[in-house]
Amino acid sequence: MTLAAGTKLGRYDIRSKIGEGGMGEVYLARDTQLDRQIAVKLLPAEIARDQQRLHRFLQEARAAAALSHPNIAHIYEIGEADGSYFIAMEFVEGLALDKKIGGRPLPIVESLDIAIQITDALDEAHSKGITHRDIKSSNIMITPRGRVKVLDFGLAKVSQTTSTSEKISDSQLATRVKTSPGIVMGTVNYMSPEQASGKEVDARTDIWSVGVV
Repeated sequence: MTLAAGTKLGRYDIRSKIGEGGMGEVYLARDTQLDRQIAVKLLPAEIARDQQRLHRFLQEARAAAALSHPNIAHIYEIGEADGSYFIAMEFVEGLALDKKIGGRPLPIVESLDIAIQITDALDEAHSKGITHRDIKSSNIMITPRGRVKVLDFGLAKVSQTTSTSEKISDSQLATRVKTSPGIVMGTVNYMSPEQASGKEVDARTDIWSVGVV
């Protein structure tokens, strides 16, 4: 479902569609209370209809929202309006890393600076028991001042030690990934072999993906 400009989701005014992926469409919107631009991700209807998947998604989005790091795009709110679930998050101005690379090698000093910022963001997430699971060039923004922002913790996995007792087990999730048609937990070109085969993964799958990036 694509939202038209002017559509309201709670206090957010939709302006335009700016992207989409397996976990939903992303829109530029205005927060009418705080008068600022934000990004809104609208969850697909199939997630909203599946109570187990929705529960796990919301649980993990809440955990990701607790992350506070200069290289991680902040999640402001997880909300519901007219039966549609959405995530309101920081709108990052800049250029996605895949566009910045543009098929040409970056200078080694710039490459190292970007890599250090990405891994610092992931170190923060991993220290909180959160695995991103969808690290790829298009999920990494570079601001005009050279600041890296890691986006889209929508596929994040919370470790057993940090999740609440009310959760879906990893084995259940792996089964759902294998048996639910059309569902891909991640982006194939960047996946570790374990993630691509639906096995249980941890922080090491993100490290693999950073290597691909």
